[in-house]
Parts: sequence; structure tokens; C-alpha cells
Amino acid sequence: MIRIEIDEPTLSRTRIAISPLAEVACSVFLLQRNPATVPWPYEAWARRARALTGPVSLYFQLSSVSPDFLIPPPLTAMPTIGEQLDQLRDTSPAVIESELAKHYPDGDLPELIRPFRDDQRAALGRLADGVQEYWDTAIAPYWPVMRAALDEEVLLRARALAADGPDALLSRLHERISWERPVLTLKKPLEQSFEAVNQRLLLVPLIFSRGALMCSGDQPDLVMVTYQSRGAAVLAETPAPPLADDRLSILLGRGRAAVLRALSVPATTTGLATTLGLAPSTISEHLGGLLAAGVVHRRRAGRRVLYGLEPAGTALVTLLGEDSARTEFVS
Repeated sequence: MIRIEIDEPTLSRTRIAISPLAEVACSVFLLQRNPATVPWPYEAWARRARALTGPVSLYFQLSSVSPDFLIPPPLTAMPTIGEQLDQLRDTSPAVIESELAKHYPDGDLPELIRPFRDDQRAALGRLADGVQEYWDTAIAPYWPVMRAALDEEVLLRARALAADGPDALLSRLHERISWERPVLTLKKPLEQSFEAVNQRLLLVPLIFSRGALMCSGDQPDLVMVTYQSRGAAVLAETPAPPLADDRLSILLGRGRAAVLRALSVPATTTGLATTLGLAPSTISEHLGGLLAAGVVHRRRAGRRVLYGLEPAGTALVTLLGEDSARTEFVS
């Protein structure tokens, strides 16, 4: 477990951002953790991407706890990959020295990390160039649909943050993230605890997370936590496989059951279509039936119409079982 004790000033500065660079790293981690075959919805992407990882082989070799400068937190809410690579290239020697000293106090650096001590500019440049090469071939073709899904995720989480506050947002962030004030717990096979005092909490949704939660704690003014974004279904070339013993699907049908589960966080029709990989017309049909049954509600928020669960809908999802197999992709 990673336990982060968060003080009130840090909690009040909770923000949400995307990170193309973290998507690159997590996509490599996904391939590393699944050497034979990756799970749905990443199969088709992985078949093309496996042959392209040479330029970012460094990320294949990172341990669970590595210096933040290799995957620095984004400086803005919606950075481009070019902006993040410029940030990577411009990492100051003082930051590198400080983080290396923290992670390797005995001075015994792994071989792959030594170039960042011995020839910092060249090492950073090689890594940034490699990421750009990998991005252009493995990620860029998918980025328009990924970015649309991430934009929807950020919009909905930001709205939840503004409407309900950080406590509500953190308590519903991900099934492997729990919030019991003042401690945010990431359920990982790693034991680590630290405090976030008078900093900022940055939440970063990732299409390629697939449950691999990352935590950045080297920054003096910021703690970054990543989590699985809804919308990974945009990468799928086949429908999601059926769930065994899915009582909610038996009752409502697979489509309506999927929509009902996805509405654990309010969403638009477009957002649901992106999340579930279904046509907007199909989503509208399912929402019509769920509205008629009184298990979801429809509310306008500015120019958007958001759908959310009524108490009866929440009870159905709870009583008939959460979809633990799918929440890594859509919740």
C-alpha cells in the first residue's frame, strides 16, 4: 500500500490534468506486465506497438519506485507531448542530483540510470527523442480519440470537484484508491508512506493505466496520483467480452447494464459512448429505458446534459454486484 497523509491546504488545491508522457510510460508498463497477450481493450493496439518499444526501452526497466524526473508531472492542465518533452529536456541538474540522492542514497546507481548522472543533457535528449519516436508510431494514431475521452473525463471530474468537493471526488476516483481523511491509500504491492504538507494534489487520468497506479512524491510543491480513465474502450476493435454470472446484465441486458454501471460518475451521452465503445444512438436508447424505469436522472449543466444514478439505480448496481472486471477500464 502507498499511504499519503494529505493536509487541508494540499487537499484544497486538488486539480486534474492529462499527461501524454505518462501515457507513453504506462503503455510500455502495460506491455511489460503482459508479455504474452494484453487484456481487452488493448489487444489490437498492443499487436502493433510491441515492435515499436525500442526507443523507450528505459521504461521497460524501471522499478516500482523511480525518480520523478523520468516521468515528470505535467506543468499545465492540457499539455501536448511536445511541451512535456521540452520539460523533460530542460530538467535542471539540481533536480536530477536531488532525486538520485533520494532514491539511491548509497550512490550505487543502476546501469540504465548512470547516464543521467554522468551526462545529463545527452541522456535527457536521448530519452526525449526516443519518446517522440515511439509516440509518433505507437500513440499518435490513437491520440485524437484518446484525447476526446480524456477531455470528457477531466470535465466530469472537475465538475464533481467543484460541485461536491475533493472528499467526494477522491472517494469515487478508482476502486483501488481509498480515501479516509486525511489518508489517501493506493492499493499496490508496495509499502510506502509519506505526508503531503502545504503542496498541491494533481490527479492524472490515463487511458493506459489498466490499474497500474503511479504516485509522484519527489516534487517539493506537488504530489501526482494517476488512475485509470474511463474511455479506454476507444482502443478496442472488438466488443467487450461478456462477464460470467453477470446478474445485472441478465436483468437489464448487457448494454443497459453497462450504461448503468458507467453512471457511477455522471456523464453525457457522448462521454458514455466514448467510455463504452457504443454508438451515441445506442446509448440514447439505453438511457431512455433507464430514465423510464426511474433508475437514472437527466440534468442540464450549462450546454451539456448529464445523466446520473437515482437511488434505485445505485441500489441495483450495489445489490447485483459491481463489475470489478470492467471498472479498471471505465471507472
